[in-house]
Amino acid sequence: MFGYTEDQIAQFGLTFGVGAFMLYMVFIIFQLARESKAGKFGAFVLFLALGFGLVGFAAKGLIKYFLHGVGE
Repeated sequence: MFGYTEDQIAQFGLTFGVGAFMLYMVFIIFQLARESKAGKFGAFVLFLALGFGLVGFAAKGLIKYFLHGVGE
């Protein structure tokens, strides 16, 4: 499709699509903290608890990057 292979499209979707989805989830957590009037500590707890999965996913990508290198 448009001169790209299926692997290139999948890699693009994983990199930018999931990244955009993660940013949207941060926005949702922020909205939840704001609308519930959680305060600073409550917002911190929300970001810590709900954002922990995002951090794990990003850490997995970084670990794979450093262990296998850029080209693999």
